[in-house]
This record gives sequence, structure tokens and C-alpha cells, in this order.
Amino acid sequence: MRNQRTAHRFRVSIAVMLALLFALGSFWLLEVMNRSGEELQADQRLNEPDQIIERFSLVRMTKEGKPSYIISGDKLTHRPVDDSSEIEKPVVRSLSGENPPMDIRAKTARIDDDNSRVVLSGDVQIDRAASATSQEFRLRTPELTIFPDEDRMETNKPVQFRLGNATATANGMRANNATSQLQLSGRGTMVLPPKAR
Repeated sequence: MRNQRTAHRFRVSIAVMLALLFALGSFWLLEVMNRSGEELQADQRLNEPDQIIERFSLVRMTKEGKPSYIISGDKLTHRPVDDSSEIEKPVVRSLSGENPPMDIRAKTARIDDDNSRVVLSGDVQIDRAASATSQEFRLRTPELTIFPDEDRMETNKPVQFRLGNATATANGMRANNATSQLQLSGRGTMVLPPKAR
């Protein structure tokens, strides 16, 4: 009888320990799942904007304290996770000292890489008026990347432009406004007006 009680207690003890281990394992699994969910929510919160500014204007100055370019738009959304900004209906006005101002418009823009790169998308238009030292310039492309500090731009999308009375199309372009160099890539056409007599 004593052996039967001991055996019964032993079986009950084993069953209680197994139930306890099962409960601890379930609790541990629940904690792991909760932590994963919290980390996922934290990651999603990190990507939420920390600043939203409507109808804004931003002036970037040169080292000499003169305006270099002005960026304005309908809405600016800043995301702290990668320190990038998205702009709706951006307008960029380049204010280089020697050339007339150049106006750039698009549907959207993304500013990243410590404000040194602006990617414009959707019906990108560039216009620069004629001056005593330069001809009128117009450019149209679906997407354009601008490096404002280096005063250059590039695209690997189809591009159409006009410089004075000359027109050209290409499948890509690199332009350096500071050195007045323009490089077209891919197939394209160029129409040059006859030289004045």
C-alpha cells in the first residue's frame, strides 16, 4: 500500500512538473511573440514622419552667405529613419551667380544623402531664360536627379531639350551647369539651326 501511494505521488509529481514546464514554455513563447510585435510596431513608428510642412520654402546658402538655390512646394514630409524628405509639387530655383536663374518643376521629389541629392519624378520641366551670356534653355524628362551642391544633374530616362533654336532628344543625359558641359546618351536626334550670315 505504501508503495502504491509513493508510485501515485510520483506519477502526480511528474504530471504537475510536465504541466508546469508546458505553462512556462507557453509563457516564454507568448513573451517572444509580444516582443517581436513591439519591435515591428517600433520599426513602423520609426518610419512615420516627424515633420509635415505645407506650402513651404527653403533657401540653401553658399559658404559666402549668398543664396544658392530655393526649394518650395505644396507639402514636405520628413522621415527621421533615413533623414529623407518627400515633396509634393516641388519647385527648385537655382541661383548661380553668373547664369540667369533656372527653374525646375516636377510632381514629386525626394531629398536625401544629407540634402546633397534631389530626385525629381513625374513630368520634370527645367526652364532658364536667355541672357546676354547664355541662350534660353528648356528640358523635359520623366525623372531627373540633381546634385545641387555640385551644380549638376543626370537622368537615364528619355529627355528632350532646347538650347536657343537647337533641339535634341536622347535616352539619357548628364549636365554640369558649373562647367557648361552636356552629355547625351543612347539614341536620339539633334536639330541645329543654320548659322547666321
